[in-house]
This record gives sequence, C-alpha cells and structure tokens, in this order.
Amino acid sequence: MIRAALQWADFVKLSHTVFAMPFALASMMVAARENRGWPGWQLFGLIMAALVCARTCAMAFNRIADRKFDAANPRTSMRHLPTGSIPLPSAIALCLASGVGLIVVSWLINPVCFYLSPVALLIICFYSLTKRFTDYTHVYLGVALALAPIGAWLAVRNSLHFLPVVLALAVVFWLIGFDIIYATQDYEFDREHGLHSLVVRYGIKNALGLAFLSHLAMWALLFAFGMLARFRLAYLVGILIILACLLLEHWLAHKRSLKWLNVAFFRMNALISIVFLICTAVEVIFPGFRIVR
Repeated sequence: MIRAALQWADFVKLSHTVFAMPFALASMMVAARENRGWPGWQLFGLIMAALVCARTCAMAFNRIADRKFDAANPRTSMRHLPTGSIPLPSAIALCLASGVGLIVVSWLINPVCFYLSPVALLIICFYSLTKRFTDYTHVYLGVALALAPIGAWLAVRNSLHFLPVVLALAVVFWLIGFDIIYATQDYEFDREHGLHSLVVRYGIKNALGLAFLSHLAMWALLFAFGMLARFRLAYLVGILIILACLLLEHWLAHKRSLKWLNVAFFRMNALISIVFLICTAVEVIFPGFRIVR
C-alpha cells in the first residue's frame, strides 16, 4: 500500500505542491488577518483539500495529454504512463475523481468558490494543450498556478481584493521565469516535434534573458505586495532572501547541465515559496500595523 501510494504521489508529482501551496496559504493568512491569519480548522482543511484536488487533476490531465510525447522523449520515457506502471484508465479515473473532488470541496467552502470551480478546472487543465499551438505556454501555466492565492482569498473572504491580485501577478511572472528554465532541457526535442515554447522560438540564451526579466518583475510585485499590506522588517528580510535565490537560480540555469537545472528548478523555487510563506506568516501573526480591509 505504501509503495502504491508513493507511486501515485510520484505520478502527479505531489512534492511539487510546495510551489503553489505556500502562496495560497500566505494569501489565506492575509485574508484572515483579523484572526492572526487563522481561518479555523474546518476552512483550513477545505482549502488544503481544494489545493490538492486541483493540482492532482491538472497534473493527471497533463500526464494523460502528453503521454505520447513523454514516450518519445528520452528524458521522460520512463514516466508511469509510457512504461505502463500506471494504466491509462486508472490515470483517467484519478483525473476525474480529483476534478469532482474540487467541485465538492468548493461547494462546502462557499457559493463563490463553488460557481468558479469549473472555470478553475478548465484553466488548469487547458495549460497542458497550449504547447501544441502557442509559444506562450509558460504564461498559461503561470495563470493556472496564480489561481491558488486568489482561490484561497475567496475561500476566506468570499469576495476579491487587490492584494491577492497583486500576489497572483507575482506568481504568473515567477512561473514564466522558472518554466522557461525548465523548458531548456527539452529544447532539441520540442523543436524537432513541433512543440511550442519561448525557448524554441527565441533560443536558449534569449529565453533565459526573458526568464530573468520575468523574475525581476515577480520580485517587484512581491515588494509591492508587502508595501500594500504594510509589512515591515520580517518581510523585507524575506524578499531579500528571495532575491538572492532568484539570482542564484539564474546562475545555475546558465550552467545548463541536467543536474544543475533540477537544482535551479526545484530547490530554489521551493525555497522561494517557503521563505515567502514564513515571512508573511511572521508579519500576520505578530502584527505591528493596521489591519488592511
């Protein structure tokens, strides 16, 4: 059972939840600022369930949609669907079950989340098809991940605010930057098989330059988010650490070996999201400023 659970977790890359979830939880904490960032155990559990269901559905759909490309790509040929270690009907069942799970959980949260849940599912699954027709597939992925902080805010407040929008824009630019870095691994394969990306369109060097500019925009938006939320020292320290991580990530990306790319993609970005959550949590739990309404 443990082996099967680990296999399914690896199939949907459950460990990569560390990218979106900290931003969603940070948005949740700011939305629940009047209660020191805590929305209550029930709502917290529902938000976590919604995040897991949404990401599982999107990732399963991605693996299903890309299974033929994955089989042809030497880097991905050993994934679960190409090798048959997970049957296609089981993957489809997981995708459908997690999608239904998101809708049910959203219904338990509030009407706004429930009505928007099918739209969210459409957006997060549509990303998997974009590499077939547009170079801006990274932007679509950014928008898909940016739904997490907006959804968490809506779960707590039942209405939108400019703060989660600023944070969502930061997530969009963050995703554009590190997805470009990740896509450099498949530059030759994508070009030969007619798949689209900014890396294929502009070449690796120019695409990495765009990734760097995207990360500068992301950092500027995180800085703006902190100022608008009236955060102070802890947040300033946090975003300086994030800036250092971004610079290191791009230094590693220019090395272009698979080992260093994986370090740049996973470890640096996981650290960025966790640092952001920690510094936001410190500011919310130990406030020294007025509450934003």
